Amino acid sequence: MAHHNLDNLDKKILRMIAEDARVPFLEVARACNVSGAAIHQRIQKLTNLGVLQGSQFLISPEKIGYETCAYIGLNLKHPESFDTVVKALKEIPEVVECHYTTGDYDMFIKIYAHNNHDLLNIIHDKLQPLGLSRSETIISFGSAFERQLPIVELPLDD
Repeated sequence: MAHHNLDNLDKKILRMIAEDARVPFLEVARACNVSGAAIHQRIQKLTNLGVLQGSQFLISPEKIGYETCAYIGLNLKHPESFDTVVKALKEIPEVVECHYTTGDYDMFIKIYAHNNHDLLNIIHDKLQPLGLSRSETIISFGSAFERQLPIVELPLDD
């Protein structure tokens, strides 16, 4: 993957919007001593480079009835079927992340279910038919914290 050299203005913009994605561009512009148009251009540039990837509201799964969060390591009977399995996993709405991994698993997924019984049904009815040789499920009791990757490693050259 390409690493992009960011100048001081890019770094300052990233710090501000990582802290609050809803901060008005004019407020960012004032803090950076540039025009609002300059901020719009920089945001567009960072988006085009793939540094910024969209913006969205985050929904709390628990607040809408998904009380069980689990991580499942998947081993495929036929590892050459990665693409087919990934395509099928995308069709399971409860699966919110899928990672190719090294180590004990071919893939590692994050999944939400209404409760443990629902999780069992999803594993049995939706995951097992994908051609798994085995799976290992780890149920999360709760997240200690979640965050964006900090921008603190990007020093400002004042």
